[in-house]
Amino acid sequence: MTNVDVHQHLWSRSFVAALRARDEPPYLDGWTLHTAGEPPYEVPPAEHDVAGRAELAATDGLGRALVSLSSPLGVEWLPSTEARPLLDAYHEDSAGLPEPFGAWAAACVRDIDADATGRDLDRGFAGLQLPANALADADGYARCAPLLDLLEARDLPLFVHPGPAACASPGPGWWPAMVPYVQQMHSAWFAFRAFGRARHPRLRVCFALLAGLAPLHGERLAARAGDEARRGVDPDVFVETSSYGPRAVDAVVRVLGTDVVVQGSDRPYAEPPQQPGFGLGGAAAYAFRIANPQRLLTGKD
Repeated sequence: MTNVDVHQHLWSRSFVAALRARDEPPYLDGWTLHTAGEPPYEVPPAEHDVAGRAELAATDGLGRALVSLSSPLGVEWLPSTEARPLLDAYHEDSAGLPEPFGAWAAACVRDIDADATGRDLDRGFAGLQLPANALADADGYARCAPLLDLLEARDLPLFVHPGPAACASPGPGWWPAMVPYVQQMHSAWFAFRAFGRARHPRLRVCFALLAGLAPLHGERLAARAGDEARRGVDPDVFVETSSYGPRAVDAVVRVLGTDVVVQGSDRPYAEPPQQPGFGLGGAAAYAFRIANPQRLLTGKD
């Protein structure tokens, strides 16, 4: 059995070069990242050193660490002619990362091309990551349906990650991570419940950052939606723990139980928890790190 982190980011040389080849967001000027919705960010190069990150993964005791495209960059929302060089660079290097790394595939959501995504998945990716703001309502699920159909057909999971911030940050540098990202995850969680699950009954899906704590709004859902709130916990809808600690994880477990929570760190932007089970004991640690990730990724216990 393998200890899995389902959420990390690691920029390869080809992807860095593709970002540096651009002169409009998203692009890199040296190691300064420019995006359309956030202030310029100085990227520490060491955070994307493959050998160094592999050592960190070993220190964390990981048997597998899944990396993904950084959706807040906005790559998936570019026109396909602009997105494709970046996606190709990401897929080319990510597919060849050494152990213990694996990766999520990525796809253009402005111009859907399920055939291209199928070819990317053929290279052995764990599943597909899509930005949450592409799955925030009925129209989003309708537009992305060919990609989700593809995942169902291949019995592969979906990973929903915050997309780009909608506008320039009105506050400090942490504002996008605390406000737009959380709002996007909240919307995507309820949109899947309202529109996604009926259309994709066999799809396994994992929502980053505890779905923006959307599961904690069950009482409000009961007050507003009646019978809708009486649906039980969906065993194929998972949440991962990045950037949260014992209080938030404990609250979510009280609502969803331990069987749908999986370990995610968001490294290098956040650190793994010091308590693998978030203070909930060894059985919870085993579930979050080993049993639940295996079921998310393979559909098997």
